[in-house]
Amino acid sequence: MWETIKHTILSPEWYIQMGGLYLLLLVIFAETGLFVGFFLPGDSLLFVAGIYAEELAHEFFNVHFSIVMLVIALAGILGNLVGYWFGKKSGPFLYSRNDTFFFKKRHLKSAQEFYEKNGAFTIVAARFVPIVRTFVPIVAGIVTMDYRKFTVYNIVGSVAWVFSMMLAGYFLSRQFPWIKDRLEIIVIGIILITTLPVIFKFILGNKKGEVSE
Repeated sequence: MWETIKHTILSPEWYIQMGGLYLLLLVIFAETGLFVGFFLPGDSLLFVAGIYAEELAHEFFNVHFSIVMLVIALAGILGNLVGYWFGKKSGPFLYSRNDTFFFKKRHLKSAQEFYEKNGAFTIVAARFVPIVRTFVPIVAGIVTMDYRKFTVYNIVGSVAWVFSMMLAGYFLSRQFPWIKDRLEIIVIGIILITTLPVIFKFILGNKKGEVSE
């Protein structure tokens, strides 16, 4: 049972078969704009999409794979815009809301701390930090960050994130063809590398909170 679930979640063929580029667009949009998308595999999925960029491009009107990357980056841009709007409209409500499976107040507070530490550049930097990238645009909306400035950083961040992850997958898979046969290990490695700093931050943050109490 576990082997079946693991293969389904980690196999890039599963994403392609279930919806190809359109499913990728949905995942990237949800992870960067909807707080319920914080658990989605943005980094690893983009890396795998880079490996299969030409196949995805062929399915999408047979365009050059650079067009596919631009379309995915656009999904990330739109996702952040939705997150900004949501934060601007419902900020006070979110801070008073109780935790649920899809919403953890600590994620929102972590994103706010990240924003306060890095300023406007947070919109770019957060793209490369799982969980935080979901909540930072919401925080930007809550603090009513200048919309034009937010839009500029939003575009730069999305393009940098999508292109760097996908191009890494694209070129590495052509330099080392065996990567396709070890995708599960590669994906697990990406997940660990990108999420461990966040996990450590939460652990250290909780310990500091206990000490202060």
